[in-house]
Amino acid sequence: MSGALRRILADIKLAHSVFALPFALLGLLIGLHGRPPTLRLALQVLAAMVLARSAAMGWNRLADRRFDASNPRTAGRALPAGAVSPRAMALFVLACAAGFVAVAGSISRLCLLLAPVVLAVLWLYSLTKRFTALAHLFVGLALALSPPAAYVAARGAIDADIVPVLWLGLAVLLWVAGFDVIYACQDVEHDRREGLCSLPARLGIGRALAAARLLHAGMLAALLVAARLADLGPLSWAAIGLVAALLVVEHGLVRGGNLARVNAAFFTLNGAVSLLFGLLVAADLLWR
Repeated sequence: MSGALRRILADIKLAHSVFALPFALLGLLIGLHGRPPTLRLALQVLAAMVLARSAAMGWNRLADRRFDASNPRTAGRALPAGAVSPRAMALFVLACAAGFVAVAGSISRLCLLLAPVVLAVLWLYSLTKRFTALAHLFVGLALALSPPAAYVAARGAIDADIVPVLWLGLAVLLWVAGFDVIYACQDVEHDRREGLCSLPARLGIGRALAAARLLHAGMLAALLVAARLADLGPLSWAAIGLVAALLVVEHGLVRGGNLARVNAAFFTLNGAVSLLFGLLVAADLLWR
């Protein structure tokens, strides 16, 4: 692996794919009526997820390189630091996008047709902070595509039982938007100086954190609806309770606008939310 590729993979934080993967697994299992996927399908969905996210994150780094350079928190990223050229990052984005389309086409014709739509959404969110303080919702939408996309990969069609998967996607949207608001609190002064839009820059940190709490309350409500519509069992209800507890802890870490532990709130707790919820609900679906 070349030095440039290693730096790109480190810069886009490939390990953070974990946030969306468990929710994609649930969409896959619902699409398969609770049956385990074949190894081939599981690997296809995993590859599609990683390639799509990599294309999105690479484009994000390209689109935001001027703003990253002016922000002390992000000035050390590969592009502003000069460790990777824009050409190399662009080639990486194109290769990941082409790989994603190829994998989607290997799954089904419907997946192939929807692949460009998915890429358009993933690339759009990087631009939204230039014109709307609701950019956090677009970040959430990018990850919210995971459950319905995996459902379509499993089913090869869109049937009536996709409804709980859509509610699950809404839960992901609200969850990601909420923790993105928390994370954006670190960049209030920079965003205001550069004319970028975010809820913390628009509302101030205190009211933005209150908005994040509302978004996470909405996430829990959407999970309850999804669990009811999918007729999930006790493990799933316990998983929702666990998610609620972890979100309370997350917001406790940044109570009063204290951002000293924002990385723990963002990475550790949200990773735990995704993994624990995904594992428990997957076990519930497979047990049935």
